[in-house]
Amino acid sequence: MRIFLVFGNMLMPCQLSARRLHIKGIVQGVGFRPFIYKLALGCGLKGTVANDASGVIIHVEGRAEDIGAFIRGVYDRKPPLALITEITENKIKPVGFENFSILQSKPDKSRNTLISPDISICEDCLQELFDPADRRFKYPFINCTNCGPRYTIIDDIPYDRPNTSMKNFKMCRKCRAEYENPEDRRFHAQPNACHVCGPHVSLHDAAGSRLQAEDTIKDAAGLLKQGYILAIKGLGGFHLAADAENSNAVKTLRHRKLREEKPFAMMSPGLEQIRQYAILNSEEQAMLESPRRPIVLLRKSGSSPISEEVSPGNRYFGVMLPYTPLHYLLMNTGFTALVMTSGNLSEEPIVIDNSDALCRLSGIADFYLMHNRDIYLRCDDSIARHAAGAHRIIRRSRGYVPNPVFLKHTVPQILACGAELKNTVCLTKNDQAFVSQHIGDMENLRTLDFFRLTISHMKRILDIEPEAIACDMHPDYMSTKYGLEQQNIRLIPIQHHHAHIASSMAENRIDGEVIGLAFDGTGYGTDGRIWGGEILTASMASFQRAAHMSWAPMPGGNAAIKEPWRMAAAYLKHTFGNGFEKLDLPVFKNIPGSDLELISRMICRGVNSPLTSSLGRLFDAVAAIIGIRSRVRFEGQAAMELEMMAPENDMSGADIYPYELPSAGSREIPVGPIIAGVVKDSEKRISCRQISTRFHQTLINLFSDLCVRIRGQNGLNRVVLSGGVFQNVILLKGLMRMLEERGFEVYTHSLVPANDGGISLGQAAVAAEIIKYKA
Repeated sequence: MRIFLVFGNMLMPCQLSARRLHIKGIVQGVGFRPFIYKLALGCGLKGTVANDASGVIIHVEGRAEDIGAFIRGVYDRKPPLALITEITENKIKPVGFENFSILQSKPDKSRNTLISPDISICEDCLQELFDPADRRFKYPFINCTNCGPRYTIIDDIPYDRPNTSMKNFKMCRKCRAEYENPEDRRFHAQPNACHVCGPHVSLHDAAGSRLQAEDTIKDAAGLLKQGYILAIKGLGGFHLAADAENSNAVKTLRHRKLREEKPFAMMSPGLEQIRQYAILNSEEQAMLESPRRPIVLLRKSGSSPISEEVSPGNRYFGVMLPYTPLHYLLMNTGFTALVMTSGNLSEEPIVIDNSDALCRLSGIADFYLMHNRDIYLRCDDSIARHAAGAHRIIRRSRGYVPNPVFLKHTVPQILACGAELKNTVCLTKNDQAFVSQHIGDMENLRTLDFFRLTISHMKRILDIEPEAIACDMHPDYMSTKYGLEQQNIRLIPIQHHHAHIASSMAENRIDGEVIGLAFDGTGYGTDGRIWGGEILTASMASFQRAAHMSWAPMPGGNAAIKEPWRMAAAYLKHTFGNGFEKLDLPVFKNIPGSDLELISRMICRGVNSPLTSSLGRLFDAVAAIIGIRSRVRFEGQAAMELEMMAPENDMSGADIYPYELPSAGSREIPVGPIIAGVVKDSEKRISCRQISTRFHQTLINLFSDLCVRIRGQNGLNRVVLSGGVFQNVILLKGLMRMLEERGFEVYTHSLVPANDGGISLGQAAVAAEIIKYKA
């Protein structure tokens, strides 16, 4: 087919080209079709665009150079929420379209389209929010195809309004006109609404009675400024809010929430306010301002208006910027920062329902700022930091979920049930692994219910029916018991630390055998013991234990986790024998002699003293020995405070303690020489800062030397780091640097957490490999 271009009064023939493009990824519900429509018109092309079961189908006709410009524009100018995973391009015969149009989607039983996460309000909507001339001026639920809720309001697919919590709000004439106009940025924006037809906020007292207010959000801000605690319904659940500059308010919140010392997250209106209390670099600024809007860990500045009660004993604040219109309206009333912590009692799932909030948050919140748009699936704030040259996720939830991790190979449909602590689940399909939002510690029935709900919800919206279930080897984990309950489906138990290494291998898309360093607090071993300081040689399908930290008893079992002085006693007794309690150490100052005698007898007799190889417990012991922390108020507190004692950026030239590698025929790394060095320094009253620095550098040298030895034995040159201990930035950076200096390729986490929140990805990856080889 030929077309003619007009030059002056002459008609010049031009060959007409045509292409069929099939685009996969997050390309539905994100303004992709109107974007294609405008791009095609701008390039002078004709044709059609339509959704199909796995993405978007485009037919374009025009000059070849215009089609080329169009395809480049698809890559370079795609909508903010779009994620293109694949474009298939086929040359076809022109059919002579007269214009470019958006076609109605055709129903299809197969459902492979990706769903966007919940995303922060965009700049266009933010400008309208504060524009007195705009009809959505100060409307707390303003959104468009480039921003707003997605995952937390969807009940089923396809992602259409009747399948979301917006089904109860009928669009007014003006909103409907925007929704149906392909040139409007609210074209097919499912949460589209305004003051007239959409959700509304309301303010309630502690009894649930609605308070009359001319400006609900302004009145709520006034209550916060008076020192009251508010429960505020957000995007993925309720927050408990308090003025971060008001120490009495923050103390009250700690007391009521039963959260004695664990740091609170904060929200500030902008970077200007954040710089009043924290130091941030360009990478951290980019993370804060990204559409995902995670909580970002920022180093505290020298002076600060923020109450010391917000983040005691920590050199970081966890900070986020507003991400909903409601947040922006609230923060625009003059706050430097608000504490914005999860709306729940400690260890329970975040509250999402209004009536549930009035019940479960009773006694914590003084007032409630609520709205009438339902949240179908709770989703906590994500937590991230910039460390060792990369974006590191500590908790993967809002803003990231349900974006998949793309795998190197196509895998079967698998459900992985995750770990006991920081639980997530993972579902796989094709070459995609969908790791759920943070579910939490599987220690109560509310969390178990949330776990079950998340699985059923994700199976439905992702159209996944697993052919196998992967779970932890620990027989008593709630997540494992769930797997055992399922009928007529293959169950594949996966060792905890193998799953850690496999999760990093999966996100880095690497095959073959690696050296894996899996360091955490607790994991069930193949021998029934508690592992946690593991050096493995591993592939995706199998592993061998190359070395591990030497065994130490945990007197009292779980009590030794909450009371690190018990681990100190265990390591001291192992190193110095009977009479260890006569050592001149800070740890003994507040521990009664009778308690030490009892612990000593428990260790000798093996009574309620399970053995562990955990590196996390060694950190706890050293923290207790030198007097930092004998009892903890939250998981990992002692180890974290030990890390805080050492300089984060400059450990060059640090002395090290004596250490030994496993002897011939043994896999145990002796801990005694390190403990002896720590004790010697502590008795000489060397500062905690110096001891912590030496301890960290000793571990860095030790594990680097061990990797060199293993490489000499089997030629492996790739090292994978995983496990919650690698949230310790000093250990992560130092070990990465030394290993790379010695010629290793080092792989770490950036897409999922290094802690147990990433375990489910590893379980799914290992299970897929096992199915592949045993099919």
